[in-house]
Amino acid sequence: MPGILVQEPKSDTMPTKIDGQAMERLVDDIEELNIKRDQALKQQQPTDDIYTASQFDTEKDKTQFRQYEEAPQHVKDFYREQHTKQTVAYNLKARNDFKTRVRAEMTIWEAMEKLNSIIDDSDPDTDLSQIEHLIQSAEAMRRDGKPRWMQVTGLIHDLGKLLVIFGAPGQWAVVGDTFPVGCRFDDKCVYGNKSFDANPDYNDSIYSSEHGIYTPGCGLDNVMLGWGHDEYLYHVVKDQSKLPDEALAMIRYHSFYRGTSRERIGG
Repeated sequence: MPGILVQEPKSDTMPTKIDGQAMERLVDDIEELNIKRDQALKQQQPTDDIYTASQFDTEKDKTQFRQYEEAPQHVKDFYREQHTKQTVAYNLKARNDFKTRVRAEMTIWEAMEKLNSIIDDSDPDTDLSQIEHLIQSAEAMRRDGKPRWMQVTGLIHDLGKLLVIFGAPGQWAVVGDTFPVGCRFDDKCVYGNKSFDANPDYNDSIYSSEHGIYTPGCGLDNVMLGWGHDEYLYHVVKDQSKLPDEALAMIRYHSFYRGTSRERIGG
């Protein structure tokens, strides 16, 4: 593979005595080099690079993950509560609250540190801290040569779990697999359709029908997924970042296992 050629910063932008303006010029030069490097890498990588399978942890037996029948009781209790309380009414209220409530401001690292105090009751597969999980995700993408925007997405993808600290009624409204509300609950959800039988929408004549409140073929953009950390962060990032649509999809759907599995999308 040919080397990547980038232009070195001009010597007159790197004085021995750094003042404010010189520092700004230096930062600009470094940023220009980074942009050129990314452009050169992009030219060398195949156009479908973001879709190629990850090489990270390929030796692990993934079939041993997500074995919910063997999960601890607290995981089973979590999903029972989530499937009971994730209703259309709650989801409409949560979205209205998102638009009307004042939210905290913090840096990404401050958010990660605050997130580190949370234990995800829905996950049977990992005992990593939240910071370790985020850094591991970003590092796996970096090792696989994925673009920078994807690495950033990996780093922030779970920050919506801060809802646990900022007013969520419980973890059932923050974590766990997501699923559409307003139509029949899919039997391929964790613990199946019957696990929703205490949900008020379960026997509703409209919400329990195959298409419910949706028009067939309306597209996922028009489907109301259960409100949680994915949906929350998706709306935050959509409004406050320049991340591409692919990144927004990664954030919104990364817990929507039953909608993104190969058997569901015909892969």
